[in-house]
Amino acid sequence: MRELAFALEYEPGCNEVADTLAAHPAARIRSLSLHVTDERLWRVDHATGSSAALDAIAATFRDADYYADCLADESCNATQTTRVLDRTDDTLVLYSDWTRTPTCASVPHLARDHLGDGLLFDTRHEGRHYTWRIIHSGEGDAAPFFDAVDDAVGDCARMEMLRTADTAGPVGASGGANARAPGDLSAEQEAALRAAVEHGYYESPREVDVGDLADHLDVPRSTLTYRLRRAEEVLAKRHVAAERPTQDPSPTL
Repeated sequence: MRELAFALEYEPGCNEVADTLAAHPAARIRSLSLHVTDERLWRVDHATGSSAALDAIAATFRDADYYADCLADESCNATQTTRVLDRTDDTLVLYSDWTRTPTCASVPHLARDHLGDGLLFDTRHEGRHYTWRIIHSGEGDAAPFFDAVDDAVGDCARMEMLRTADTAGPVGASGGANARAPGDLSAEQEAALRAAVEHGYYESPREVDVGDLADHLDVPRSTLTYRLRRAEEVLAKRHVAAERPTQDPSPTL
């Protein structure tokens, strides 16, 4: 089995969900289930945020011009159904289902075309960043898949590779030219973290704020914030895993 992980950073006006989340920075959406066939796509998503953010997310998903994960530049005239499965003050669960038309393209459909059946998807959406993790059999060819996604998103989004690796085997085992172990940082995350340290972002008090650091690196502020957050998450989990004590074997009675 192989794992692919990448992120799409959408430009303003290119993805309605990204625009909605950018307007509500504390809101997050993660997939609970995502399935695709040649003709259909259906998914269940769990969103968190303020009541106003959840209202905006629900309205976006219900918009007739938005089809979950469709990469078409204009409305593809798919038939979509969106239902609210659960709602509290700070959580929202949505079910979305749409039938594909000849003009429709999506990451799951492109993955099925190039990587085969039996795919597992995990997604995280925050701000303009949409992170994908795909588990597949390893029999397909990932390079044409990434080329197809890049062609489909065009100028609407930038792709950032996060990981391509085997899901089993020794940590750090080779998985191709772009392979990295699940606990490794991407090149972009590594560069962001190194610059943050060198310019005093982690000093107390800080010697540079995230806006000035983003200007220095010539990347959008949201992009730098995303890369630092993901890098911090990787390092924190690695530290906790390394410090977790090994349990002593049960005493023999």
